[in-house]
Parts: sequence; C-alpha cells; structure tokens
Amino acid sequence: MAELLVEEDMYLTAGVHIGTQVKNKDMLKFVYKVRNDGLYILDIRKTDERIRLAAKFLARYPPEDILVVAQRQYAQKPAAKLAEIIGAKAVVGRFIPGTLTNPELPGYLEPRVIFVNDPAADAQALREAVKSRIPVVALCDANNRTSYVDLVIPTNNKGRRALAFVYWLLTREILKARGDIKGDDEYKYTVEDFEAPL
Repeated sequence: MAELLVEEDMYLTAGVHIGTQVKNKDMLKFVYKVRNDGLYILDIRKTDERIRLAAKFLARYPPEDILVVAQRQYAQKPAAKLAEIIGAKAVVGRFIPGTLTNPELPGYLEPRVIFVNDPAADAQALREAVKSRIPVVALCDANNRTSYVDLVIPTNNKGRRALAFVYWLLTREILKARGDIKGDDEYKYTVEDFEAPL
C-alpha cells in the first residue's frame, strides 16, 4: 500500500472522512463504512489517491486554463487561495449563468478544465462545463452524483476544516507535480491560510 501524502491523523482531525447520512450509489466505491448513526464514512486512502491523481492531471494544464468554482460559503476562501497560488482563475460565490457558454457575457471564460467544490451546489457551472465539453474535477461527498464528473475526489465538501485541508494539500501536490517546489518543506502555506472565517 502506498504511503499517504500526510499522516492519517491529519485527514481524520480535519474531518475529511466524514460523509453525509444520505449516500448516492455513485459514491459507494469511496465509502469505507457506515456508522451506527447512519453517517457514511469515506475512505481516506481513496481520497489521498485521488488528490495525487487530480494534482498530476491539473498540473498538465497551463494555470490560466484552470477554473476553480465554489459557491458554498466555507469553500470560497480555500478555492480562491488555491487559484491564487497556482495561478488559476476562480469564480467564488454566485456563478453567473452563461459564464462558460455565452461569449456575449462580460465575464465569459474559456477554461480547458474546471474544478468544482460540490457538483450539487455548483450545478450551474457543472452543466455549462459539460455542455462546453470541459473536463470536470470535483470534490464529492457521499451524497453527490458523479455522472458528469471526470475525476472524483471523495471528501467532506461541506466542513470548514475539511475543505481548508483538502485545498491546502491539493495546492501543495499541484505545485510539486509542476516542479514549482521540490519537497514538502518548500511549501510555505498552512492549512489555516486556506480556512474560511467562521
């Protein structure tokens, strides 16, 4: 078994594995177990594996061709921070319909890949990406449908700390995959830098 990118406790402390009480069959393969209270627990090894995969995939694109989208309140700061550090574009908060499909729109964008925080909350961006044939990488919780997502990162995509942690780790791995930093010690950001205020 491959070694995790960070210690297991870091994932657990951040609550990355805490899913929802509702599960979608699309996400079953990422579920580790179901707790007695009906909460679905995600497999952090699969999360870790998918973060590696997503980082390598996103690192192949010029930064300006990557669009990061996050409507959820706790996802806005980490999404904007990831975009800022790697040089991507970000749409946080409301996603204006037509952003990816209407060239007449002042805020029209033509990314080559899109990263969404939650396929349900960011459904408008997801629909437009699919219509425009743009590959989609998404953070998916136990309750998400993944039919239009090309690369799923199974994680708690609602919790403030979990989001900060996943974005922090993904940013680090993208920088490493691009050769911008050599090792973890060259990465000068902390999880707190990505954490949304309460």
